[in-house]
Order: sequence, then structure tokens, then C-alpha cells
Amino acid sequence: MKDIILEKLKNASGKVGFYYKNLVTNEEIAFNENEPFLAASVIKLPILAAIFRDAAIGSTDLSELIKVKHTDKVPSCGALNLFTNEPHVDIRTLCRLMITISDNTATNVLISYFTIEALSKKFNEMGLVKTKLNRLLFDSEAANQGKQNVFAPKEIGALLEQVYNRTFVNKNISKEMEDILLEQQVNHKIPGRLPDAKIAHKTGEDDGITHDAAIVYADEPFIIVFASNDTDVPEFEQLIRDVSFDCYKKNSSHK
Repeated sequence: MKDIILEKLKNASGKVGFYYKNLVTNEEIAFNENEPFLAASVIKLPILAAIFRDAAIGSTDLSELIKVKHTDKVPSCGALNLFTNEPHVDIRTLCRLMITISDNTATNVLISYFTIEALSKKFNEMGLVKTKLNRLLFDSEAANQGKQNVFAPKEIGALLEQVYNRTFVNKNISKEMEDILLEQQVNHKIPGRLPDAKIAHKTGEDDGITHDAAIVYADEPFIIVFASNDTDVPEFEQLIRDVSFDCYKKNSSHK
């Protein structure tokens, strides 16, 4: 299977990355796993981790309310930009919106509240060296200055592995993160050919970009992370679905 997967990845258009780890046997398959990729919404996963880590040590109250101003609202994914008023939303709910429906406004409100500098420091403390938060979403001025949010597939995979093993901060934090990831509503990639599988994951997409990073609960659970920049999005998303299906089949007793 390894050779087949690597061949598919090598033949994909653009820059692609991949990381797989069987959580029972520790078998790994990797391709450009330590390369930085423009993150799109995958950056929301380490933001969630950083905030929940803060909550565990008592420096953040997840029930604290933050006012979502009209000036915070940005396009595309999410629900908050549809509000006609300026709602006060608690941090835990903003986190849930950020992950489950990839709410961009919720994400920017959280980044602004915690600050890029503080979140970046927390990323480093979590062992995320190549995964970096450098700007707000939809900040074209910062993007034009070369400031981009990036992630490395293996680092995101390692974070998900900690969540699975209940070793990210503590059991309660790991479980709550997992529960939120299990409520993911963007399910056309890794879950595409696995409609009955339990999958905790976070996607990312933009022009020429499509990612998905998951814990897949097969009989032998596994981590699987796909990354792509400058790719043919429909083509690579089909590769994501096919490779995920093959890995699930390999790791299930009912083959």
C-alpha cells in the first residue's frame, strides 16, 4: 500500500504533503511531511489547541463573552457574519464554530482576542515549530507583505495523536477537543467514501488549496493528514477520498 500511495502523491499536481500513522502498530507513511504548506483553515486546529491549553492552566475562561463587532465579520464559511446584530459569544462557542463549520469570523475574533504574538508563543510551547500563525484570515494587506499561516503535516498529525492518546494537556481537554473535531460538518474529503466511519478532523481550502487532517477510528485507528498547494482541487480531493478509503480498509477487520 505504501508504494501505491507514494506513487499517487508523486503524480498529483502542485505541491502535496501526506502523513499517516497507524496508532496500533506505529507504521508511518510520509511524503513532504515536514514541509510548510499554506494552511488555510487547518490553522484553526492549533488555535483551538492553544486556547484549550490556556483554559486548562486557568489563564483563560472559556465561558467569557466576547462581542463580535460588524467590523470583525469576514466572508465565506461560518454563521457569525450572518448575524444582523453584534452578538456576545463565549470563547468555547467561538472555538466550536471555528472548527465544526470553519467559521472565519469566529477565528478572527479569537486571534484578535488572544493576539498573534501570544498564540505564536503557545504554538512553540506545544512543539509546533514549522506550523505558524502570522496573520488574520482575509488580511490581504498582510498576505501581500508575505505573511502567511503555514503548517507541516507531521506536526498536525502529532497534535492529533496526542488528542487521541489523551496526552494533550490532560484527558478532559483531549476529549473535549476530540468531541469538537468529531462534530465537523465539512465532510466531503477524508470521510467521502467512509460514511459510517467515526472521524475527528479539520479541513482547509482556498484557491488551489485543499487539506484534511484526521483521526480515523478504524479497528486499528490511524492518523491521516493531506496537504496541497497549487493543486487541481477536485483531482486531489478524489485522491484524498481514495487513499483514505484504502487506509481504512487496510486497518479494518472487515476487509
